[in-house]
Amino acid sequence: MFREILFDTISILTILNPVAAAAIMLSLVKYSEIKHVSAKASFAVFVASVVTMLAGGMILKFFGINIPSIKAIGGVVLLIIALNMIQGKEIAPTNTTKDEHNAAEEKEDVAIIPMAIPILFGPGVITTIIVLSEKHSSLQGKILLFVAITFSSLLTYLILRNGAFISRFLGVNGLKIVTRIMGLIIGAISFLFLVGGIKALWYS
Repeated sequence: MFREILFDTISILTILNPVAAAAIMLSLVKYSEIKHVSAKASFAVFVASVVTMLAGGMILKFFGINIPSIKAIGGVVLLIIALNMIQGKEIAPTNTTKDEHNAAEEKEDVAIIPMAIPILFGPGVITTIIVLSEKHSSLQGKILLFVAITFSSLLTYLILRNGAFISRFLGVNGLKIVTRIMGLIIGAISFLFLVGGIKALWYS
């Protein structure tokens, strides 16, 4: 049980990538706003994750999409994200366009958009939670996933809340190293999803 929670928490947290998100947040908000934005963005991620866990499978069934297909294409999506992170393409605010960055700076509250969605809670997280939700189909499994989502959201808040300290402590090179390590973890998870999805489709 502990191993499942740990695996799910690491899977979700690495794809959320709050370390890189913290670097982006520091360029969008004043120091006095960090605590408020961190709390609001993390709570929004928590709510979106729980909704995805509960409704994601039903939405897929409504459109006639089976889980093996989602696992396979989700594995591809995560692999692309992992390769970008390993190459250092997801470490800085350059992940958003100049117009998007300027628009974010003009917003009074950037906690929900763009911080929670799409910087933290993007396609990779959605895919991961749907796949994990189908893996944990029992009530006990759903509770374990809910615990993992809660831990991931709390850790995301702590990392965002202390983003300035983390950025100073790690520096640019340190952030790149952390991002590359996360990319390797996501790459491994992507292969689990991809191979599992292809095998399920092959034998179906």
